[in-house]
Amino acid sequence: MLFHFLRGRVGGAIFVVALVALPTSYAADVVQQPIEPQYEWEATTGLLWKVGGGATPLTYLIVPQIISLKIPPIFEKPWWGGTLVMRSRFSLLLETIVRGPEDCYLGVAAAGELEWRHPSGRFDAFFASGGGFGWMNSKGYDVAGGQGQDFNLNWLISTGLRYRTAGGWRWSLGAYFQHISNKGMNKVNPGLNSLGPTLGLSRRF
Repeated sequence: MLFHFLRGRVGGAIFVVALVALPTSYAADVVQQPIEPQYEWEATTGLLWKVGGGATPLTYLIVPQIISLKIPPIFEKPWWGGTLVMRSRFSLLLETIVRGPEDCYLGVAAAGELEWRHPSGRFDAFFASGGGFGWMNSKGYDVAGGQGQDFNLNWLISTGLRYRTAGGWRWSLGAYFQHISNKGMNKVNPGLNSLGPTLGLSRRF
């Protein structure tokens, strides 16, 4: 009788301990799950050559330095074996005009960026489009084909691929198109279309 009494008490104690330990173990598993960083800094450089007709006849060459902040996604959806993501990026444009009558273009731009993320997390494909405004030391009244006023608007399209290294850094290789003009705010408005390759380095936080 004593044996049955002890066996019942020990069995009950084991059952209670199991009930208490199960939520604790589950909570520990939940806490240990890594949280993917959502913000991202990116620095991009490249070479942009003047392209297309209907703009300045001058053969501009621009070296852009672009610093961008990307915010958390506003849209995520499984697609084609990976994840389709939409988010916004805000960029500071520091562009040296290597060939052309002006010296530099300083501006800001905002863009929507659509990404397809590979399930491995190592590869991304991206497409972005947006615009903004900025200033340059315009020379349109001194040099034919130069820009007519300092304040100008910009519009951009960029696309490319990113690769994440083991250390968490992301390298990107892409193509960048940019249009700069004053949209008729000045009678001298040749505009400037430029296109070229870019190289970027980014990290999420």
